[in-house]
Amino acid sequence: MLSLSQRLFEEQKKAMKAQEKLRLNLIRGLRSELKYAQIAKKEPLCEEEEQAVLLREVKRRKEALADYERANRPSLLQELQAEIEILVSYLPEQLGEGELEALARQAIDQVGAVSKNDMGKVMKVLMPTVRGKADGSRVKKIVDNLLG
Repeated sequence: MLSLSQRLFEEQKKAMKAQEKLRLNLIRGLRSELKYAQIAKKEPLCEEEEQAVLLREVKRRKEALADYERANRPSLLQELQAEIEILVSYLPEQLGEGELEALARQAIDQVGAVSKNDMGKVMKVLMPTVRGKADGSRVKKIVDNLLG
């Protein structure tokens, strides 16, 4: 199985041949972000670190969606949504609500959490398990519901 960097390199070649400007620019930007992260770390990134960079890029774009909506910029909004779809396609398959809830219940039992005050302990145990497979806000919401 190819690493994210190798997969992006192959996808970049395909996008160049197909003359898909949006996909090509997005892949180039993502490869650049991965390279910056590698330089900052001073050694090659592991798969989890590559996924973290990818998740950060998705999160940035999702946050920008609200700004574009307020600014009433429908063309930029569509482009940003297309970028998000492309980026999400490189993420591993996301966990379903049932799977996520089961993992959250295990983490709650593991740390012996009884109230919302213990949310930090639960999240500390749960997040490494679900990183890249579930959005942090979704995880927080489920844990909050289970503890509340």
